[in-house]
Parts: sequence; structure tokens; C-alpha cells
Amino acid sequence: MALIALAADKGSPGVTTAAVALAAVWPRRVLVAETDPAGGDLVYRSAAAHGGPLNPNTGMLSIAATARRGLVPDQLWDHVQPLSGGLEVLVGIGVAEQAAGLAGLWPTLGRAFSQLADSPHAPADVIADCGRVSGDTPAVELFPQAALVLLVSRTEPESLARVRDRAAALAAKLHGGSRGAASLATPLIGVLLITDPSTSAKLVHQVNDMLMAAQTGARVVGTLADDPSGADQLAGRKRGRLDKSLLIRSARKVTADLYQQYGAAWANPVTPQPGAGR
Repeated sequence: MALIALAADKGSPGVTTAAVALAAVWPRRVLVAETDPAGGDLVYRSAAAHGGPLNPNTGMLSIAATARRGLVPDQLWDHVQPLSGGLEVLVGIGVAEQAAGLAGLWPTLGRAFSQLADSPHAPADVIADCGRVSGDTPAVELFPQAALVLLVSRTEPESLARVRDRAAALAAKLHGGSRGAASLATPLIGVLLITDPSTSAKLVHQVNDMLMAAQTGARVVGTLADDPSGADQLAGRKRGRLDKSLLIRSARKVTADLYQQYGAAWANPVTPQPGAGR
């Protein structure tokens, strides 16, 4: 299985941009699922493959009724829309009030997402954009089914302190307590930093030391370039060679590193994802 859950502790560090950027260069077929209980962004920022807007009613909203009767992983594809460029997305809810319709369904969704890679018909990995996970957000109920939980953070001191504390809290919730830096408990908890590429190497070392000292069991798995121009290109708001952007080049390195380290556990044969940013 390979359900990769992306989340943040506070603020807007760029979880949706990170999820789409990683998916655009993912080495296997992948589905982006907007599972943020506060509401999704893609319907506002991205065009559908037909050139028009995405349908806000096809996605997490439409899957709620299906999931209440039980959910087979392949049924996810009935609620998916392709973006311009070919990336397949499960559009999130529009506003937080609609999250009530998903009450009690998060574990069911998590199982379907994690089992999609084993589908005999249309296998794919799932990258879930879970938004902010502070407080008692129900999206955390997806995490026990994930192979990897990635906490997205910018690099201001307060952001790094919060991601350290959030990693420790998740380790306690998911693993029963802090396990230290060498922990192999699943889901693995990683940190994805949004930063200036010129300073990333030194920063990664410092943040890993901080995470280790706090016995979070988490570590930095990579860095994405802080690249507003590339983010605009990814969202279709700006023209340019997206594949040459710092954002996509850094996303390629993150995905390559993830597969080098964890690929054996995600080794189900999956059809490559067409289009988007390769």
C-alpha cells in the first residue's frame, strides 16, 4: 500500500501545493485526495482536463453517500476528476460545514485509500491533502492507514517548534508514545520543509537534530523549494516551463529519495501516471 498523508500544524505552509507537486512527478499512477475538513482549494485554483472548472459536487461530497454503504477501493475512481495535464484528483468539500456529512467515514476512506494500490483493475497510490491537523480534526483518522505522514512546514523558528511538537503528539497518538529517531513504527512520520534551496542542507541537519533531541521518531525526508512562480505555474495561473521550475525540480528529488528509502514497501506494480509536470 501507499497512502501518503500531508498535513500542517498551523497556518498555510503550502500543503496543497506540496501534494500536487509531489503527485505531478510521482513515479507511479497516483490519486490526489483533498481530505481537508476545512475545505479544499483545487476547485478554485485548477482547471479540469476539459478546460472548464472542476465540479465541486464530484469528489469527497459525492463519495460520502457511497461510503456509508461500504467502499471498495475501485469505487474511488467514480468520484475522480482529471486536471488539465492529466493529474487525477478527488476534489474536497467546499466549506467546513460540509464535513458533517463525512462523520464516521474517515476510517473507511483511509482503508480504501491504502488498499487502492492493490486493486487488480486500476491500482494507484494516494496522496492525501489533510490540511491543518491541530486540535481534534477528523482527518487524523486517516493516519493509521497511511504508509507515511508528512508534516509540511516553513522554516521560521515558531513553525519549526510547532512541527516538532506536532510530530511528538502524533507519535504518542499513533505509536503509543515517543520512539526515538530510529523508530520503525508505522505510519512513519516525516517532515517536509518549504525553504530556500541555497540554505536547505544546513537547515535539514539542524531540524533533524531538534527532532531527535525531542525523541519524536520523525525526521526530515526532504525539502521543497519556496518558489511562488513555480506554484503559480502548477496552478495554471502563470505560463512557463513547469518542469524546469525550482518547485518541480525539488519535488523530483523528494520523490526519488522517498522511493530509494521506502520503495520496497510500496513495490506493488502500478501503471505510470500520465501527464502533469514530467
